[in-house]
Amino acid sequence: MITTATLILGLFFFLIMMDNVQTETYEIERFSRAKETIRSPVTIENKQETERKTRETVQAVEDRYNIDQEITDEQIAYITEIFDAITKLEEELKTSEQNKGDKETAPISEQEKVQQLKQILSADIQKGVSDDLLSQLIQVPKEERDEGKAFFLDVVSDTLNNGVRTENTQSAISNVQQEIKYSDLDADMKEVLTRLSEFAVVENSFFDVDKTSTARKEAASNVEPVVIRAGEIIVREGQVITNEVYEKLDLVGVLDKERNFVPGIGLALLVLLIASAIAHEMNWLSKKDRLDMAKTIAIVVISMMTIALMKIVSIYTTQVNQLFYIMPIATGALLMKQLIHERSAVIFSTLFAILGSVIFNHQIPGSLNVEVGIYFMLSQLAAIFFLRNVKDRLALMKAGVGIAMVNIMTVLLFIFLSFEKYALGDMWIPLSFAAASAFLSAVLTIGLLPYFEAALGILSDIKLLQLSSPNHPLLKKLLTEAPGTYHHSVMVANLSEAACESVGANGLLARVGAYYHDLGKTVRPHYFIENQLAIRNPHDFIEPKESAKIIISHPYDGAEMLKKHRLPKEIIDIAKQHHGTSLLKYFYFKDKEQNDDVEEAIYRYPGPKPQTKEAAIISICDSVEAAVRSLQEPTEQKIEEIVASIIEDKLIDGQFNECPITLQELNKIQQTTCSTVKGIFHSRIQYPMKEAK
Repeated sequence: MITTATLILGLFFFLIMMDNVQTETYEIERFSRAKETIRSPVTIENKQETERKTRETVQAVEDRYNIDQEITDEQIAYITEIFDAITKLEEELKTSEQNKGDKETAPISEQEKVQQLKQILSADIQKGVSDDLLSQLIQVPKEERDEGKAFFLDVVSDTLNNGVRTENTQSAISNVQQEIKYSDLDADMKEVLTRLSEFAVVENSFFDVDKTSTARKEAASNVEPVVIRAGEIIVREGQVITNEVYEKLDLVGVLDKERNFVPGIGLALLVLLIASAIAHEMNWLSKKDRLDMAKTIAIVVISMMTIALMKIVSIYTTQVNQLFYIMPIATGALLMKQLIHERSAVIFSTLFAILGSVIFNHQIPGSLNVEVGIYFMLSQLAAIFFLRNVKDRLALMKAGVGIAMVNIMTVLLFIFLSFEKYALGDMWIPLSFAAASAFLSAVLTIGLLPYFEAALGILSDIKLLQLSSPNHPLLKKLLTEAPGTYHHSVMVANLSEAACESVGANGLLARVGAYYHDLGKTVRPHYFIENQLAIRNPHDFIEPKESAKIIISHPYDGAEMLKKHRLPKEIIDIAKQHHGTSLLKYFYFKDKEQNDDVEEAIYRYPGPKPQTKEAAIISICDSVEAAVRSLQEPTEQKIEEIVASIIEDKLIDGQFNECPITLQELNKIQQTTCSTVKGIFHSRIQYPMKEAK
């Protein structure tokens, strides 16, 4: 079934998109006149032009130099050393004078100071800096010297870090001297630093072969290739086919008929990938027991209908009118979510968006219309997101409003991102198309949904709402023949819906399933305690095994009645699974009091165990409602203890082993059920009776 459906869809997609990838070829001779305007069907690089452009770029790359940081650090260290040495010398001379006290001694000469200073300076400084310059620097007051040192270090450091090459050493020195000249320093300090700059600024930048080579390679790699774009006009009608034009026509492949086979192979690969994704998704649905012949047919019909509608709209779409905005693409997503599954709706929405980007490529082979793909994708995802909590057909129109908002925002996004200038009047056309697309999607879904439900028997939220009507014959039967069970079912429905919605399960399905889950009790209504009004319990007069047989049969009696009335499989499964393989404890222990060798299997429901979250939640709520109703005074503490005990017992008994429910979800279900039960079975005020006189 899955293979057949996949092959049908794959062949259909291939045939629909074939003319979107084929190239039209021409028989043209050189120096003749073009009979029509010819556009490039592909985007292709003109390698000869690219190579010429690369050569020019490489030749324009400047040589690269490497700055030797060791030289920079060394020169900065020399400058620091000179200033620090002078400071140290002054401190030593001051200390020496203080030690001599009142003794009269001849003051030390400037020359002697210079000689003492040179003894503590590096040899390179002694060679590079004259005695006269050192003497001048010693004579500068300390505060001005410290200010000059900080300024000079900054200027020299910046100059050296920028690199000083052999050919620009003098210009670098001049730049430093200019900085000094226009600084706020004292005139004597400026003169000293100007002379010192000739020692401080030296060559530290050297030609780097590797960096130069790397820069040229990088420049070559960054050259944008000369490209002939898909849709670009190669020659206009009536123009002469020159050698240059002929070579371009040959390059883009419009002169070669054999090249038409290649796009066909590419299309086949694309269709193969899409068909594989469809097969995988259908296989997943099958494993989850959510795929049958009816749903398979629905998937095929919805897919073919969506793609065929795309093709029709694409025929009338141009780059000017942008009719694709009005395409009711969200119809497929809405139908998929309603009839199949939310995950399937997302998968097929992605595939439809990909196919749409090919179908709306303006028949330019090898190109995809990304704008169409994004628009279709966002529109469909919006449909899936906004279609939730369906209570009636009005929910589809509400979803349409959400789709319209997303469509309009997407169109505005395209407008604002484009370089084209739009007049305000021109913007209303695509925006109105986007809104119309959402409206058409909702209307088409409302119109098509009943046909799918009636023809294929697929369960949707709309169908569930119809089944929840109290006027349904089976619910009327339950009300009249087993009124206690009917009330019990309504209470279980309320609990189940709230619990399902707390964990993201289908609350509506749980509500409707709960209405019908105990329909089998109508076969022998008085054997169930909720229907025993003012009568003796018939189980008091029969053996426990017989009682167990009657009680255990009610899920399967109900399932048979539901099948007979052709109710959806999901409702039948809930009726059959809501007790799982649980133990009928009351009659089991009653029998065990009389017979120690009693077989436990006799008192267990045959199953199957709950297969879905909805069935598991109804199983919990069914037990909770019956247990709480039996309490004489249902306090909050008692309710919480009973709910926790029931969930724990079922978990330990393995009743949830076959359904996709987690411990975290069970915790949420417990909290929600407790809250709902407390609201239903709240304590009431006991009004005092008037005493008779």
